[in-house]
Amino acid sequence: MTKKGTILVVDDNKTILQTLRLLLNGYFERVLTIASPNRIDTVLREEAIDLVLLDMNFSAGINSGNEGIYWLARIKKINANIPVVVFTAYADIDLAVRAIKEGAADFVAKPWDNKKLIATLLAAYNLHRSKQEVKYLKEMKHELSTETPMFWGTSRAMQQVRTMVDKVADTEANILITGENGTGKEVLAGEIHRLSSRAGELMVSVDMGALTETLFESELFGHVKGAFTDAHFDRIGKFEVAQGGTLFLDEIGNLPYHLQAKLLSAIQRRTIVKVGSNRPIPVDVRLICATNRNLQKMVADKQFREDLFYRINTIHIEIPPLRERPEDIVPLGNLFLERYAAKYHKQGLMFDADVQRRLREYPWYGNIRELQHTVEKAVIVCDTECITAENLSLSPSTVPPMVAPQAVMTLEEMERMAIRNAIRQNGNNMSAVATQLGITRQTLYNKIRKYGL
Repeated sequence: MTKKGTILVVDDNKTILQTLRLLLNGYFERVLTIASPNRIDTVLREEAIDLVLLDMNFSAGINSGNEGIYWLARIKKINANIPVVVFTAYADIDLAVRAIKEGAADFVAKPWDNKKLIATLLAAYNLHRSKQEVKYLKEMKHELSTETPMFWGTSRAMQQVRTMVDKVADTEANILITGENGTGKEVLAGEIHRLSSRAGELMVSVDMGALTETLFESELFGHVKGAFTDAHFDRIGKFEVAQGGTLFLDEIGNLPYHLQAKLLSAIQRRTIVKVGSNRPIPVDVRLICATNRNLQKMVADKQFREDLFYRINTIHIEIPPLRERPEDIVPLGNLFLERYAAKYHKQGLMFDADVQRRLREYPWYGNIRELQHTVEKAVIVCDTECITAENLSLSPSTVPPMVAPQAVMTLEEMERMAIRNAIRQNGNNMSAVATQLGITRQTLYNKIRKYGL
């Protein structure tokens, strides 16, 4: 078992100190003991203490616990973050409650049970570590607050998305973001979080596609020590880490059907239960989900729970693929060009006219992510003041096989024909048309208006 950090034991009974030193040495890296509370100030300032076990009575014949309360306050004044477990020989519940109200993490009654004592101390230590992790994440979030803002562009499609975001960002509505791979769904989720009243808290991202089934509950809900073979200590899950902020579940469509009920239960009840525990924990998070899959079709095919779909889909926002907003391609490419030119110390680089034309005409099936990687590679290999077509390395092999033989048609012409044929085949049943095309009904209506169908 991996030993924990440093524990300080404060008790005037030297026999107890010796006993605890032997017992706790198997669980903590360092066990420091002092018989007089008067040394607490010095030890806390000279040593990196992770946990304190504090007796409540020191003077002979005085069993009120007031001394322990006093030294508890002293410890909290020196370092409010150090967890303190109080020790009392009288199992005085009123005193224990008073100590906890004054900031103690827990209490242990003498004579103690070794297993209960160890469990109490490790629980206090692990909770402290978890809180420190959350604090670290929040500090990192503050340091990274200068990350690249959302690029809206000038296309009508993205302006419609922006209008919707402005309306819903500062609400508590759950949001489902859809779109092809690489369209920037996580960036949009971050923008929604930034514009919300929860912006001062964390947005925690979870890649549902990367979660194994065995780790799903542990990752999202956390676990308690001993819940399974490798659960050597308590762990908080992503729901708790995101407390007060936003939980972003990416690739939600990849969540196996039998696990969807567990997620739905947490969302509906606004509580989670850690693996190995039966105690519900209230959680307050704003949920944003994203997927590149057609959840409506998955519902129809019994691959996605209908009740979960409606729960996460209070507001639906679809990001259009980059090829449908060609006016945004070059400005977005210029942003990446500026970023990577600075990174690789090649400031002043520009796209020549031929490159700009190629960028606009290229289909970008990998969307913004593909454009970003293409520009970075071009900057790296460029030896002149202008990015040229040779630097771009745009390969025709990236065009899907079913599109290549029909290169004489524009993408818009092909899309218009596909929609028109689907409408004819389904007798104007728009739900069936949307399902057949693998898009949402709202997207279908938008395209019908666009192509005058």
